Order: sequence, then C-alpha cells, then structure tokens
Amino acid sequence: MGAEECLARAMYFESNRSSEAGMLAVGTVVMNRLESGRYPKSVCGVVGQKNQFAPGVLSKPMGKGRDLATKTARQVLRGARHSEVQKAMFFHTAGYSYPYSNMHYVTIQGGNSFYEKRRNATSTQSMVAERIAAEKEGRLPFTPPERTLAAAQAPAPAVMRAPVRQSRIARQMVQPAPAAPAALDAMSIEDLIQQNGG
Repeated sequence: MGAEECLARAMYFESNRSSEAGMLAVGTVVMNRLESGRYPKSVCGVVGQKNQFAPGVLSKPMGKGRDLATKTARQVLRGARHSEVQKAMFFHTAGYSYPYSNMHYVTIQGGNSFYEKRRNATSTQSMVAERIAAEKEGRLPFTPPERTLAAAQAPAPAVMRAPVRQSRIARQMVQPAPAAPAALDAMSIEDLIQQNGG
C-alpha cells in the first residue's frame, strides 16, 4: 500500500466523509506528525501506528467518499495543508472534552477538534466553536471577562467513557464539552465603553 492510499484511508475513516476541509485537516495532522521526527518515517507508518487512528484504518473497505479522500490525499502529498490546523498533531471527536490542561485547540473540522499540546493551553474547544460560528455569521466574537472567568472556575462535569468504536484518543476518559456561550449582539467600542461607565 502506498502513501496516497494510507493517507486517503486515514482521512476517510477519521473525518466526515463528505467534508473536504475535514479530510484536509486530518491529512495535515498526518503530515505534521511525519515531519516532526517523533513518529514513524513514512505516511503508512504514521497512519498504521498502533492506537493512533481508527481501528482497521488500513484494512477496512472504503465506500462512498473514497474518491474525495483519494483526491484530497493527492493534494496533501503535493503540499496542500489546512491553514487552521497549523502545526497541530492531535485531534479527537468534536464535542468530547478531556481533563487535560495542555490541549490548545486550533480548529474544528469534519467532526473533529484539532489541538496542539502546550504547557499553558489558552484556547478551549468551545472558544474555537464560538470563533467559527462568529466568522460564519460575519460578527466579531467577544467574550466578556466575567464569562471567561466563570467558565474557568466552573466544576468539571462527570467523567464518562467514549464509545468503543472510536479511536484510541476518543476511548480515553472523556467529558461532555461545555455548551458554547450564548451569542452576543454586535456592539461598537463606543457602546461598550458607555455601558461600562466610561
């Protein structure tokens, strides 16, 4: 099996099969891992690494969406990357939350949340979801400091197990992701200053 087939399979089984952006994001993670020097030295080695991608990723049959995955894999191998993934080498099913403080989320694509491991992570999954929603709606996201502080001080929800058929990362202990903050009305700087007594 060649690099294109291995990459297409990872993108097919790990993303929403109809989402080219999601496939490109998964492909970017595979290439980031390959280029990091901390993972196997081939695309198939990275994709086939035990407990890293969906079970059977290199052996299960692919169906509808295979052509898109193959086309996208070819683009990734020619240098295409998902710009929002940046240097992230990790992702998990969107909507799950984990009790680690080093997960700095960069984007949500194709049903997955992509993140970098950082000592002091500052971007949560809900913050990324709010940013994406705000961009789609054409509004500037704004989170009042009190809402950010309250979210940081809120007790963690109860831990539950992810479905068994998920990848290794999703099989770890997970928590439901907190709901995204309610949308805020667009507000000018002058209105904000006046509202705060300025």
